[in-house]
Amino acid sequence: MEANTDPNQNAPKPKRQIFILSGQSNMAGRGGVTRNQHHTPNKYWDGVVPPECRPDPSILRLTAALKWEPAHEPLHVDIDTAKICGVGPGMSFANALRPRVVAPVGLVPCAVGGTAIKEWARGEHLYENMVKRAKESVKGNDNCEMKALLWYQGESDTSTQYDAEAYKLNMENLIHNIRQDLNLPFLPIIQVALASGSEYTEKVREAQKGIDLPRVICVDAKGLELKEDNLHLTTNAQVQLGHLLAEAYLTHFDSP
Repeated sequence: MEANTDPNQNAPKPKRQIFILSGQSNMAGRGGVTRNQHHTPNKYWDGVVPPECRPDPSILRLTAALKWEPAHEPLHVDIDTAKICGVGPGMSFANALRPRVVAPVGLVPCAVGGTAIKEWARGEHLYENMVKRAKESVKGNDNCEMKALLWYQGESDTSTQYDAEAYKLNMENLIHNIRQDLNLPFLPIIQVALASGSEYTEKVREAQKGIDLPRVICVDAKGLELKEDNLHLTTNAQVQLGHLLAEAYLTHFDSP
């Protein structure tokens, strides 16, 4: 019998790399969401999916029912159910990883539009659901590995000075809590510094950029194109943000 000479025949299967996507509407995705032609309050998603956001068999998403399925836009369609979801940064992030990460990617959408940081405190529904979904994504599967939390939130904390001044401590507490509750003390956190907000946007941005904790980095969304509402990123801006997040992850956290 001829001996097997293929060196990859018995190579271990690459572990699925899990990324939590959390925060509020700009993480959930409003790219391509617009009012209808009669300018009524009704909104819809235009269904336009840029090439950078197209599905790929190696990219999966965890559904609201805690089942894995092929990932596709809009990623948060069954998570952020009170609003219309469109293109976010998740798919462009995952696709940007593919040329340099051989393992499949698992995305865990958790973001909910219009939510303040206090709603993501330990014990609150949003936080506990995020922890539940993160744990479920790797439960009973040694072939999955939690790689990072991608966080884009804070617009709802820019309306009052009190909320803006409390942001830094609240975010630091969230980071400590999620790492403790997932038993991952060095879980990488990539947060996005706001591109938009209300009166105290700059104060929240300062808080985001001022967090000095191990394995926590900040990607700045300021300057990315906003929609007419001056709050949400356009589809093209979401693609750019996904690439920024991917480059930040690959530069700071992806070990060979």
